[in-house]
Amino acid sequence: MAGINAKFDKEYLDKGIDELAKAPVEALKGLSEGDAQKLKDALNIKTVKDLGTNKFFLWAQSVSKLAE
Repeated sequence: MAGINAKFDKEYLDKGIDELAKAPVEALKGLSEGDAQKLKDALNIKTVKDLGTNKFFLWAQSVSKLAE
């Protein structure tokens, strides 16, 4: 779990997996509020779970894996 929590801003270090999934995308290290707003506007992505289950990201990940 520590490896996953390390991908989030420090205020999320002690959160459980359910809380991390519900966290806003800007909770991820390296994503700003501006980035989050762009994801929301373009793809209606608001939470980490939304980002991780977005069909476009999943499709791109599948193609990338198959190309390895």
